[in-house]
Amino acid sequence: MKHFVIESLAGLALLTVCNASKPHGPGTAAVVEVVEAFPKLHFDYPVDLTHSNDGTNRLFVLEQEGTIRVFENAADASSAKVFLDIKKLVSYGGEAGLLGLAFHPDYKNNGYFFLNYTTKVSGKLETAIVRYKVSASDPNRADPASAAVLFTFDQPFDNHNGGAVKFGKDGYLYISTGDGGSWGDPSNNGQNKSAWLGKILRVDVNSQTKGNYGIPADNPFAGNKEGFREEIYAYGLRNPWRISFDDATNTLWAGDVGQNKREEINIIVKGGNYGWRLKESIDCYNPKRDCHAEGLIDPVLDLPQASGEHSITGGFVYRGKAVPPLAGKYVFGDYVSGRLFALETQNGKAVQNSIIAEGVGQISAFGTDQSQELYICNHGTGKILKLARP
Repeated sequence: MKHFVIESLAGLALLTVCNASKPHGPGTAAVVEVVEAFPKLHFDYPVDLTHSNDGTNRLFVLEQEGTIRVFENAADASSAKVFLDIKKLVSYGGEAGLLGLAFHPDYKNNGYFFLNYTTKVSGKLETAIVRYKVSASDPNRADPASAAVLFTFDQPFDNHNGGAVKFGKDGYLYISTGDGGSWGDPSNNGQNKSAWLGKILRVDVNSQTKGNYGIPADNPFAGNKEGFREEIYAYGLRNPWRISFDDATNTLWAGDVGQNKREEINIIVKGGNYGWRLKESIDCYNPKRDCHAEGLIDPVLDLPQASGEHSITGGFVYRGKAVPPLAGKYVFGDYVSGRLFALETQNGKAVQNSIIAEGVGQISAFGTDQSQELYICNHGTGKILKLARP
């Protein structure tokens, strides 16, 4: 790993981009400043940020304990209203809680949004995917009585919950699920196509063939007779902590947290098997050798934990205008090291991965506004950060 140049500016990181980790390659150096986006606002354990794509210039932040807050996307915003409070439903702690929010593509007309959270039923933890609707009288309040459960599934342990929900341009809802937790995927959920866990799921929220949702006809296992989950879009994942679509290409990206040696960034394709628990990124895991089964998809980027990364947080391909040198690059981070990275790819292959900031803090999530500018949730400080040119 090559050295990088770093300065301190009001406790925030300012870094000159240099070659940071394999693969190395040609690149243009850029200086990126990480600053507080909304200095007057503070959130309790923020784990997601998004917008409703309804032309209102609002942002929504998920607080892990079970609250969604809404505020105007203005640097001097001084208050964030409670959009929805479901703390009584959410089982919070460690990696559990309210973890994902996605607004229906036609939210402006139908008012629907979707949540991914963990809850306890008869003392047992489970994930719930639930649809809510905005209040008919107040656009800054959701109707708590509007809840409609799409589906639930058991969580055998309280870690590795995944938790993201995102809509693709196809109008379908994509959901990331972890392998169920503990150590080493003891039930081999990642490779079990009959299990909900260790997957990217895809469902049609405009259909009611399975209650409050349906199965897209081109899902890999739609209509199968083997007992595989028809909701599965891709599998073989350990803990995909944050997924996103590139608005320009509709490519689906995922940051998958490693076991104890390697982290990985994946480009998710329909029917793809990403190897866990056969492999941890590019290494054999279980079995310890001869794990390279036919059809397994390697990550687009492997990050050894020995380099300092221990809990990758998936980001977004940057399509904003504030930092032109990042255009088209996948910006992601690490919760433990506090580093930000920019990954350049060509034809789905990594060309260069660069550190663009150090000391950013506990990076729990990334989000974008309607202008595709990128924001960072700092889980530890409760602050929302953004990238800028100094």
